[in-house]
Amino acid sequence: MVVVAQRYGEGHRILLTGGAGFVGSHLADALIARGAHVVVLDNFVTGSKDNVAHLVDHPRFTLVEADVSEPLPAVDALSARFDAIMHFASPASPTDFQLLPVEILRVGSIATLQLLERAVADGARFVMASTSEAYGDPLVHPQPETYWGNVNPIGIRSVYDEAKRFSEAATMGYQRGRGADVGIVRIFNTYGERMRPDDGRAIPTFISQALRGEPITVHGSGTQTRSICHVSDLVRGILLLLDSGETGPVNCGTEHEMTMLELADTIVRLSDSTSTVSLLPRTADDPERRRPDLTKARELLGYEPSVSPEEGLRRTVEYFRSR
Repeated sequence: MVVVAQRYGEGHRILLTGGAGFVGSHLADALIARGAHVVVLDNFVTGSKDNVAHLVDHPRFTLVEADVSEPLPAVDALSARFDAIMHFASPASPTDFQLLPVEILRVGSIATLQLLERAVADGARFVMASTSEAYGDPLVHPQPETYWGNVNPIGIRSVYDEAKRFSEAATMGYQRGRGADVGIVRIFNTYGERMRPDDGRAIPTFISQALRGEPITVHGSGTQTRSICHVSDLVRGILLLLDSGETGPVNCGTEHEMTMLELADTIVRLSDSTSTVSLLPRTADDPERRRPDLTKARELLGYEPSVSPEEGLRRTVEYFRSR
């Protein structure tokens, strides 16, 4: 198995956009644990100060409230050179696609270009959070990185899908045209602690409904599938890409493919709930099947997810129960 040596940690300065979000805050924890100095930039449109409250007084953590789609503020924390820039800022839920379409487009375009310029200027490695939505409603299963996708460019989900596809194109353009050191991770359906209960994604919605004893609202027939990945596995994969120097794109997720009905039933059982499933009309452009081909992640990064759906969902249910 490939073993990727840690390159970023003690003594390194890392800029993490979206670091108060669900995935970003877990990344911040992991980078701090490595000994890095982490500067989180977030405007809290979907992120939360609560997600990083435990880090605020840490000597190697700095939180800057700002919109990365605007010029970066002239503050000391952003003035010195960064060793790595990790772009994880973006609203990412189906609810956000309807409420924040322009913000999503700006953070996937203007912000990406601005951060790539900074990465080139600093000689920093640039890691961009892309998404399985780049594949749209795939006609190939499972999805390898060589698949170009099946995306509706003007549908309700297009602001997110196309913003991420533009970000990928920009990232590769800066690698080819400016010599930037870049990495692209395509993130598949991820869940876990610190998700917003009202963000519109299936797992937090199902858990919130189950804990309240309400009907579990499944869109469509419930036979559509997702491959769910606990956030701890995702963070390990992202850090492997950061350290590896690989360009990607590289899929990151798990091969634990479940139907929405299976997911709902599992969550009801783990929640000790009496909730039943209620079927609602299918949402527009909802992908039928979603599962990553992890061959590249295994061969280039030595990545192997370890958290089973049962274990990860149990942790997540307990997190929501404690809120």
